Formats: sequence, structure tokens, C-alpha cells
Amino acid sequence: QVQLVESGGGLVQPGGSLRLSCAVSGSIGSIYAMGWYRQAPGKQRDLVASINSGGGTNYAASVKGRFTISKDNAKNTVYLQMNSLKTEDTAVYYCHWQGVPSGRASWGQGTQVTVSS
Repeated sequence: QVQLVESGGGLVQPGGSLRLSCAVSGSIGSIYAMGWYRQAPGKQRDLVASINSGGGTNYAASVKGRFTISKDNAKNTVYLQMNSLKTEDTAVYYCHWQGVPSGRASWGQGTQVTVSS
């Protein structure tokens, strides 16, 4: 069973930065995809960025150039560096893991990011 624990959320002013961390425990396998999703009140949960076991990354158009996803295999941690934050980035951010080809998946509990002056 894969467990994910997010941290690093908080309140930041527009234009500021935050770094989210997702600590991963359990057997994630050799082929997998990990991602950060976000969900604002009254909206669906959307993919923000993803990274696969080979290091390939993908970003939502709204965050491309501002956010960077990375992973530290030695620390079993996935990061989301968020720069130039905007009020519309306010949401609960969730870490997600999916194994390939099993399709097994896990979610973290979420961390709140609020961008406000």
C-alpha cells in the first residue's frame, strides 16, 4: 500500500512562492506516474503537473513556466515548486501516485494553498 503525505501549503501573497512536498512510503514499483492535482471550492479536481518514473514531466497550461515538479528518489519525495503565484492558484493541492501497469492508485490528504493579499 502506497501512502502519500503532503506538506508545505500555506498563505502567500500574489507573486510569492511556495514549495509543496509529498513524502511517499510503500512499494511504488519501478514504473509509475506521480502528480499534483488541485481542487478549488465548487470546482473539479484538476491535474497541475505530473512526473513519471523516467523523469518525464507534464504541466497544465495555466501553470507552465511558473511551477516545477521534481522528485528525489533517495528521499522518496516529490516536490512542486510554485513561483509567481496568482489568486487563482488558491486550492487544496493533492499528491497522487499511480502504478503501471497495475493501475493501482493512492491520494494524499491534501494541503491548502491560499494566495491572497
